[in-house]
Amino acid sequence: MSALVKIRSERDRMSAIERRIADFVLDNAHLLRDYSSQQLADAVGISQSSVVKFCQKLGFKGYPDLKLSISEALFRVDHGNGGTQPAQANPQVPTELGIDLWRCKSQAEEATRLINPPKALAAAAEAIGRARTVFIIGLGEDDIHARAFALRLALLGILTIHNFDLAHMTASLSAAKPGDVLLMFSEHGMQPALCQLGRDFREQQGRVVTITRHNSNALRAHADVPLLVSAHDERAHIEPLLYHSALKHLLDRVFILLCEADGQRRARLQETMVRIQPLLGS
Repeated sequence: MSALVKIRSERDRMSAIERRIADFVLDNAHLLRDYSSQQLADAVGISQSSVVKFCQKLGFKGYPDLKLSISEALFRVDHGNGGTQPAQANPQVPTELGIDLWRCKSQAEEATRLINPPKALAAAAEAIGRARTVFIIGLGEDDIHARAFALRLALLGILTIHNFDLAHMTASLSAAKPGDVLLMFSEHGMQPALCQLGRDFREQQGRVVTITRHNSNALRAHADVPLLVSAHDERAHIEPLLYHSALKHLLDRVFILLCEADGQRRARLQETMVRIQPLLGS
């Protein structure tokens, strides 16, 4: 695991001072090679000993060890398979582009796996599996993932109500019962209307599961079970691809837990797929 992945995965469990160091390192990773531990401490406004303790808590011997690990991680990202030129700089090498994308997706999926401990996934799957009804919403591009996951739950025989319209979802939630689940997809978790839905639903004794980026956001604060996605890249055209890939991998893990927890669900899935195949023309 690279140092940057480790820092992202541990950030939510850090103290306030440690998070300040982590955020500075993540935001300025390319500049870190020119910083001494004292310069880093001065930039963050803390003591040098706090920097050393931060490094040791992550499993490194000290600051030089952390800095070396970050430099190696950045070199691998910049140089792909170890060549002297970034893969994306040469449009004539699609194989290298594919390897670079695969590696970045793998790193995003690994980081996402680390920040969602098994008990969090189990809690989400258990809540969904026990609910009489699962209400699912995602706005804008988030609805792509919401719609796809709603279909997969329906294939298992789990009653789902999917909506991408806030007014319709609010009306639907009036029929919710205690123990039902509201699953909200929001990459950045900043929509006030979704936060209000979450508050109202919890007042009805429902359970709220959110899926957002791994950052501090308003929506996850209203969740009984927050599921998190870690996907970072300085290239604006690459980062969304990493987010979608890591999110899909996260949902796949929840889906597998639901399948493996109940043999009847697996049987229902097979029966439903048999009925669907003729409709697809195959």
